[in-house]
Amino acid sequence: MRKRWKWIIYASSIVALVASASFTIYCAWKVYAYHQPGEREINEHENNAYHFVLVPEELDNDYWRLVEKGAKAAAKETGVHLEYVGPRQANIDEHIRILEKAAASKVDGIMTQGLTEKEFTPMINRIIEKNIPVVTVDTDAPTSKRTAYIGTDNYYAGFIAGRALAEDMRGKANVAIITGSLTASHQKLRVQGFKDAVKKEKGIRIIAVEESNITRIQAAEKAYSILKKHPEVNAFYGTSALDAIGIAKVIEQFHREKETYIIGFDTLPETIHYLQKGTIHATVVQEPYEMGYRAVKAMVDIIKGNDVPSVTNTETKVIRKQDLPLRPARNYEVKHD
Repeated sequence: MRKRWKWIIYASSIVALVASASFTIYCAWKVYAYHQPGEREINEHENNAYHFVLVPEELDNDYWRLVEKGAKAAAKETGVHLEYVGPRQANIDEHIRILEKAAASKVDGIMTQGLTEKEFTPMINRIIEKNIPVVTVDTDAPTSKRTAYIGTDNYYAGFIAGRALAEDMRGKANVAIITGSLTASHQKLRVQGFKDAVKKEKGIRIIAVEESNITRIQAAEKAYSILKKHPEVNAFYGTSALDAIGIAKVIEQFHREKETYIIGFDTLPETIHYLQKGTIHATVVQEPYEMGYRAVKAMVDIIKGNDVPSVTNTETKVIRKQDLPLRPARNYEVKHD
């Protein structure tokens, strides 16, 4: 009897040891997986719901958080599993790698930008060949096989920015353009639209076009450099959400608020702050929440076999201080969890 009890105690100890070790390994893996930046696992969807992935240009960018907010609202309404994963900072190579991972995981649909012709068009086409629909958001890839585009007409957005500057400056200005990227298609379209809008204005000259790499710091550095080299510049146009913010900081540093006109893009809290102060005079308003919301709704329709327009342009307009506050707030108010 005594031997039997010893055997039972021994066996119980082994079982407890194995269980403890397994739990320790599991916890260690969870901690490891949690702390991998930009590498959140693209998991199998639950309860047989559709599994969509939204891959933004920059994960923690306030503009893209509004796109995410709209996408999550639509996902909740339609009962789909939505994953939001992308580069911490804008990085085309990492962006492409995340798209490849999503496609390899055989998700039901992918939503992303078509940032460049060279890298994104072939990537999107490879995803489509795997029978995974792709909806481009904010930035189109028109020559790709993407299923649909939902977002701003970026050429038109640049055009109305140019017309607003021409009207506000009464057809006379020495303009510097600071753009988020010289290669991203949506930024190029915003620059070209602007140029076309002012090209017939004899009193408007474009002095310089510089790149900010979508950062406040580089936008400020480029604005500072431009003013040092070209003190005659009295107007700036920023084509990404952070450009006008960086420009405004420099204009205040130079105490040139009364003599320098700034028109930017989007309505981040800092942009609104400078608009209310009068440092920024106008900004082009997009509808990021609507882009995310409609993209998820369109993806559900695509999978169900319903007809979806090839292109759906969300509203774009120029606003000034007198147009505040903007409604509906969901497209403009950034609230961090």
